[in-house]
Amino acid sequence: MSVANRVESLREIDLFSDCSRKELQHIARAAEQVDFTAGDNIVEEGSGGAGASYAYVIVSGTAVVRRNGRKVAELRPSDTVGEMALFDDGPRTASVVAATDMETIMLSRRALKGIIDSTPSVAHKLLSELAGRLRKANRKLYG
Repeated sequence: MSVANRVESLREIDLFSDCSRKELQHIARAAEQVDFTAGDNIVEEGSGGAGASYAYVIVSGTAVVRRNGRKVAELRPSDTVGEMALFDDGPRTASVVAATDMETIMLSRRALKGIIDSTPSVAHKLLSELAGRLRKANRKLYG
């Protein structure tokens, strides 16, 4: 997948939607394509640490999300898997398994930190998106 195609895929993701084309190009160059076959484990609930410091953007295919063994969601193209791992070493909150063959864009925490160091405006945009998610979760929980 070309950098231009990665940019277009990243543009569709809420986490990166406020980023400029130039910022998306930096992110796209730091990311890599990773393909999964139906049945592959993408992330495992409870895992954490350095080996779990990757997030994936689904380009094609679908995945199933399970928490405590129970299906809680199905992911489709333009959805993300494991984006919290880009920001901390906490355990994965769910398991995600490829339901079909999948094409994804993988971004590591290390790569994102490098982007933020060289392009600090990306950090401001990511923090704004994360704050919006927290507000939405608070409204859902507390009204």
